[in-house]
Amino acid sequence: MWLQLALIALAVATIPLCIILFSSDSDKHRKLLAVTLALTFELIMFGAFTRLTDSGLGCPDWPGCYGESNPFQAHSDIKAAEAVMPHGPVTVTKAWIEMIHRYLAMSVGLLCIAQVVMAWRARRRGYPLSLAIACLLMVCVQGAFGAWTVTLKLQPVIVTIHLLLGMGLLALLASSLEQYQCFASSRISAQPQQQPKPRHLHWLAGAALLFVFVQIALGGWVSTNYAAMACQDYPLCHGELIPEMDFQHGFSLWRQLGQTVGGDYITYQALVAIHWVHRNFALLVVLVVGWAAWRAMQLDAYRQLGKVILLAVLAQVVLGISTVLLSWPLLLAVLHNGMAAALVLLLTMLNYRILHARRAAVN
Repeated sequence: MWLQLALIALAVATIPLCIILFSSDSDKHRKLLAVTLALTFELIMFGAFTRLTDSGLGCPDWPGCYGESNPFQAHSDIKAAEAVMPHGPVTVTKAWIEMIHRYLAMSVGLLCIAQVVMAWRARRRGYPLSLAIACLLMVCVQGAFGAWTVTLKLQPVIVTIHLLLGMGLLALLASSLEQYQCFASSRISAQPQQQPKPRHLHWLAGAALLFVFVQIALGGWVSTNYAAMACQDYPLCHGELIPEMDFQHGFSLWRQLGQTVGGDYITYQALVAIHWVHRNFALLVVLVVGWAAWRAMQLDAYRQLGKVILLAVLAQVVLGISTVLLSWPLLLAVLHNGMAAALVLLLTMLNYRILHARRAAVN
């Protein structure tokens, strides 16, 4: 099974590798970084689709499906499980969704290995290895949490950490691409470039990225606890500014899905608390990210990026409100997750560019 899985992952990775090899871009290292970043973004989007379609246990074992490398070979076991429970968690469709998600994850792992190889070859020119190695290690940790997501039956804290690690990998890959572009430009141009003076902007940009990660954790907690529709009106919740809530059970971390720590069914008021906190913390995120974007727009070097960040956070607000008012349609929910990933990507780029400018100013 392991060999078959490896061959499938290699076959999936062949597509982005061909894009890199046959690209008109002569800089294959930069192309590899860009393609890996794009595929990881798509993986996060597809992971959201997997979670939102309740396909996380489409194959109840790991890494294969009923001990096989693909749902074709496990078809009889899947159909038997589907006959007992027609709507899941195991169905043919959900099994394919889950396994495609795993194939994509394995292909990202292969591309990260290729990154380490390329970085190792470039080390003689002074290219640092640290971020490439960090990306590979992050993929390995992410794979472990992916396995625990299945074996621990979608335990909310594990699924939420799995989401955060995926966003962390995206941030590392974005940093790797920024690092390489700075490295390549410094080799091409012998003249020192005039650096912007991001006065105190580094603190604000760092805080914005941190707030976004906290909000993603809260959003993951909403999704994994199926609390998305606990409040179906906006801006109030059940017609109240502060509804009845159960924070104790809602934010107990180490418990099974749908249960309290004591093993009872989780209360509806706990789900309301989970949703309400995510919704209201979003206001702080909008203020901090919006402020960082506005400050970035005051400097020529970051003006365009600041505008894109501001548009992204406004789009995220619209998507978040729409998912509630339109009763959580799947497309909007996936886009809501994707826009969160886009904010991580954009804010990582801003933070790296500010850090690079500060280092250049010191040197």
